[in-house]
Amino acid sequence: MKLFKLLSFSFLLASLTSCTFTENITINENGTGKFSVDMDGSALMEMAGDQIGNQMGASAKKDIDSTFTFKQIFADKKDSIAKLSPEAQKEIKKLENFVVTTKMSSEKKQFLLTMGTDFKNVNELQDILQTASTLQKLEGGASANPLGSGFGDNSSKLSYKYDGKKFIRKAVIDQQKLAEKKKDSGADMSKMMWASSNYIVKYHFPKKIKKVSNPNALFSDDRKTMTLQYTFTDYMENPDKLNFEVEFEK
Repeated sequence: MKLFKLLSFSFLLASLTSCTFTENITINENGTGKFSVDMDGSALMEMAGDQIGNQMGASAKKDIDSTFTFKQIFADKKDSIAKLSPEAQKEIKKLENFVVTTKMSSEKKQFLLTMGTDFKNVNELQDILQTASTLQKLEGGASANPLGSGFGDNSSKLSYKYDGKKFIRKAVIDQQKLAEKKKDSGADMSKMMWASSNYIVKYHFPKKIKKVSNPNALFSDDRKTMTLQYTFTDYMENPDKLNFEVEFEK
């Protein structure tokens, strides 16, 4: 299966809702780490796996276990990328080292997708999810974002900060973009599509957590991992609800 065809297939399932998205960050002692967004669409496969397989043809009925990088996708789409503005090309380049892994099985009622990368400093991740929405500017871009159309485009600028003493996740809403988005004729349809999906934030730190500004945070036994769960509607419409500050033990 060609890479872009697989990407399109992932997008189709992601757009059919009933998904759980998990934003993962693991920070090591030296400040390096891993970032990923995991999408679990197994609930959809449980309800309609056979029908999806029939609609997609014989290739979709077989199990899929595939891994590729955006660097490969961009090589195939180099002519399309060359037509974009320098700013858009710069944004897309941020995704170059991301690896996309897809596992799908109609028989096991499983559909899992992970898009992740390593980082040298958490500051490298500024607006990384918003960058994913830039993929839609490519030819055939409606299906270029494996996490679904519009994912990351929640009218905000997201930043991460970590200095060993504190960690801050902060989304600043662009009120003008938000107002324009609400006027979009497809806004209500998108809201309905994602109504039953969830967005989970799960971060692992090298130090024990002393406190988190969000009272709904759950902790691992060693207090080095924290988890927060939101509705996907909150992620899209009220991204600042996902803002929080973590303070670590000395």
